[in-house]
Amino acid sequence: MGRISQRISAVTESATLAIDAKAKALKASGEDVIGFGAGEPDFPTPGHIVDAAVAACLDPKNHKYTPAGGLPELKAAIAAKTKRDSGLDVAPSQVLVTNGGKQAVQEAFAALLDPGDEVLMPTPYWTTYPESIRLAGGVPVEVPTSWQSGFKVTVDQLESARTSRTKVLLFVSPSNPTGAVYDADEVEEIGRWAVDSGVWVLTDEIYEHLVYGETRFTSMPAVVPDLADTCVVVNGVAKTYAMTGWRVGWIIGPADLVVAATNLHSHATANVCNVAQRAALAAVSGDLSAVEEMRSVYDRRRRTITGMLNDIPGVTCPPPQGAFYAFPSVEGLLGRPIAGRVAPTSLELASLVLDEAKVAFVPGEAFGAPGYARFSYALADSDLEEGIGRIAKLVAS
Repeated sequence: MGRISQRISAVTESATLAIDAKAKALKASGEDVIGFGAGEPDFPTPGHIVDAAVAACLDPKNHKYTPAGGLPELKAAIAAKTKRDSGLDVAPSQVLVTNGGKQAVQEAFAALLDPGDEVLMPTPYWTTYPESIRLAGGVPVEVPTSWQSGFKVTVDQLESARTSRTKVLLFVSPSNPTGAVYDADEVEEIGRWAVDSGVWVLTDEIYEHLVYGETRFTSMPAVVPDLADTCVVVNGVAKTYAMTGWRVGWIIGPADLVVAATNLHSHATANVCNVAQRAALAAVSGDLSAVEEMRSVYDRRRRTITGMLNDIPGVTCPPPQGAFYAFPSVEGLLGRPIAGRVAPTSLELASLVLDEAKVAFVPGEAFGAPGYARFSYALADSDLEEGIGRIAKLVAS
């Protein structure tokens, strides 16, 4: 009999947070490290949101327990924001407020999956998805994509991967880690396939406002209303409003699923911190002017990092259409001498670059995509240019 349960022993540490922690530890020890690891906005939370939190701290009603599923006024505001931003009509009763997007993903899968149920999971994927699926007893089924396909999965691929045990399709657009965004026709086609196949959809919309150029975000349940009873939306304030540390996310779904997830939530954590909920209320109820300012900066950095990476021989970086990540193929750097060393995998390349150039990025293995690398461009322009410049210099040495 083991000391630690097999279920929990099988869970691996978040690779993105591990890389970020290592980079910060090296920096704290005096090393001049530039980190491209964490997917975290480098902007402060907008002032009006912070002001709402300060006021909430002084209000005694926020010092007590509140409904486990979320403050009624926040749930109503999330429903209104969802209609405003994606065109999806939902009732406040269809909303569960969670401790960030990660808990939303985990509780949604826990409410959906029985042991052995399969989840179609296009790769590359965010590191938390397969762990949440397995914790719920499900089986993640990888459906591969590549930069040549725009990191998008097709209906034919999904149909080929579907079995009698397939219950859920995980759909993410804009994508972490690739920055890929499906256009409206592609979203609708996949949604229609899910309806016709009797497959649930869990769609993660956390990066909905971070799209660039002519690209537009499309919410699958908004364009495929027939999914209303078999679609779960997860979202949150972290990326859009620079509120990663506030830990407020949510689930939107059919009433019976939200009730089930709320019951689980009531035993797991009860209500999300009331001060954070009040801050989130100010965020989702306000306009998007601060968001647009941040998006404009990300767009500039997106173009800079894409150009600089493509200038490195052996690196191929398709321009990301959304989120704030570049996801280049680094296969051309593998197996060749760099600073007197050879890295046969992107995992070993990441270690080499951190050792030799003091630059941290997340290797593609963390996302089910060996041969690739993820660079967050949510960092200062000067650090971005210095960091990619160091890699270019290292490769040329």
